Amino acid sequence: MANTNYPHPIIAREGWPFIAIAAVATVLLGAAGIWLLAALTALALIFILQFFRDPPRKVPQAPGAVLAPADGKVVLVERVRDVYLERDALKISVFMNVFNVHSNRSPVDGAVVATWYHPGTFLNAALDKASTGNERNALHLRTPQGQDVTCVQIAGLVARRILCYVKAGDTVARGQRYGFIRFGSRVDVYLAPDAAPKVAVGDKVYATETIIAQMPAL
Repeated sequence: MANTNYPHPIIAREGWPFIAIAAVATVLLGAAGIWLLAALTALALIFILQFFRDPPRKVPQAPGAVLAPADGKVVLVERVRDVYLERDALKISVFMNVFNVHSNRSPVDGAVVATWYHPGTFLNAALDKASTGNERNALHLRTPQGQDVTCVQIAGLVARRILCYVKAGDTVARGQRYGFIRFGSRVDVYLAPDAAPKVAVGDKVYATETIIAQMPAL
């Protein structure tokens, strides 16, 4: 189903200050005749614009589908321990490089049961130890069917700012934009161990549009 009434700017608000600074610098340097620096700031402006793009996406409506929470490459599909909910789980991790869209979207319909924020280091987010060592923000989501999903935003080597716009007591719809991570990062999703993965390590996924797993019918 296409989201024909997308409520967000195509260029994410999180990037507007950076875009304004780069644009003003380019104009001022060009007006002063400092062409080399003006060209460099213009290139920086182009990079910033592509980084903060936030396009609408089609939302699959298949029952039990778990959607990709971010654009990027799958770096882990494994059964592990979910340390947030103290349970065995299927973990799927998506790594975002600086050329991916960095808007984060809910993988399921559900209620936000709890949130956790952990300060930490800034290791390369492609490494599995980033899941427990890096700065991160976790959401506990519960679907209308009572299935628990943990979704964790993780800062990366370059990222220094995790933004999350939902809190305990809120409800989210699958594909809903709920956060943003600036400049390279990762999102981990923990599901019940009997969930079936629909992606493999190395697959390229797109936030909302790619189904990464299927939860069993209850």
